Amino acid sequence: MMMMMMALLRSGSSKILPRYQPSILPRFLHSHATSFGFKQDEKSKLVVNVFSTVASTYDLMNDLISTSLHRLWKDRLVSLLHPFAGMKHLDVAGGKGDVAFRVLERMNSVSNKALQERLADTEEVTKIFVCDINPNMLNVGKKRAIERVFSGFGEDRSLHWVEGDAEALSFADGSMDGYTIAFRIRNVTHIEKALSEAYRVLKRGGRFLCLELSHVELPVFKQIYDYYSFSIIPAMGELVAGDRASYQYLVESIRRFPNQC
Repeated sequence: MMMMMMALLRSGSSKILPRYQPSILPRFLHSHATSFGFKQDEKSKLVVNVFSTVASTYDLMNDLISTSLHRLWKDRLVSLLHPFAGMKHLDVAGGKGDVAFRVLERMNSVSNKALQERLADTEEVTKIFVCDINPNMLNVGKKRAIERVFSGFGEDRSLHWVEGDAEALSFADGSMDGYTIAFRIRNVTHIEKALSEAYRVLKRGGRFLCLELSHVELPVFKQIYDYYSFSIIPAMGELVAGDRASYQYLVESIRRFPNQC
């Protein structure tokens, strides 16, 4: 599979965006409705139902579908985030904790020890918020955190699990140093609202990183990719997860999502 990563810095650079206005949204956000597969539907509960169904087998299926490449893509996402001790970070639709765990691991790495020692004399406290609209996904993440207690995740007070909607976040304006969303923005009902909320909660100088699957452009590879997506992945979903329909939706949602151009 291919990947697409988008980054937005709220800083003093030329990439700064004015306060959200509908008229400045990218033209590729041509629809106000989520791409629920090849069906256009306003009901976000349908997406919630899909991820509730696949939550228990989602890790296994991700490894099988991407041949574990999704792990490398998430590592790259976090490396571009440049986490730091004392950071206030929001990972949206990341209920399983994949990105949040990586952020904490990077903060605790040897290369950050000196920074953490300097921070010990301040009152800054690291807070990583994992926000997901799906309670089943959050439960999977919490369970994984407990299982990783040897790494400090189970008792780490930096981790906060929040059930919430990407389109109506419960966090204050300018409260976050970073915002990530991995493989989920295509499932948001109104993408422009989610982007507006991301911009709202980020501090000036904060960083927005979106990791998403993209379209294959080379004709030969596109034919292979289409066959794999529409024939193999749903069949694997039926065999491994006992749910063909949900994985049919997932591959269709990639096709409905705007391309990387």
